[in-house]
Amino acid sequence: MEQRISLITLGVADLDRSRRFYEHGLGWTKGNPQDEVAFYQLSNGLVLALWSRDELAADARVADSGATFSGISIAFNTRSHDEVDEVLAAVEAAGGTVTKPAEEQVWGGYSGYVADPDGHPWEVAFNPDWSLDDAGHVRLGSD
Repeated sequence: MEQRISLITLGVADLDRSRRFYEHGLGWTKGNPQDEVAFYQLSNGLVLALWSRDELAADARVADSGATFSGISIAFNTRSHDEVDEVLAAVEAAGGTVTKPAEEQVWGGYSGYVADPDGHPWEVAFNPDWSLDDAGHVRLGSD
């Protein structure tokens, strides 16, 4: 198996609300014509999908306990320390909720957390030991 992730699917309570958050609030472009699943092509080659939480649970054949936190977070790495605060503010203005304000981290970086309307946590982080190329691809290490 290749060491990569191709798609992250978030099970959402209200697909229309989530689409408004990602498309209008954050300015993302939906990459498919279907209404039952929203796919977003990300600049680093990954795809983020939004799908009804009930449909996702049924498709995966798992019981939906109703817990907000599923044990998964998604990370958005920035190119600078200050960009962390800018991204957190933009997501909050779009309707997200800052769950942890940005702060200096023991590992030498700077990060905070924000949740989308369904409570999916996103870490927004600057890691001085990692680099991002022009396309947004993360490279472990700073070279």
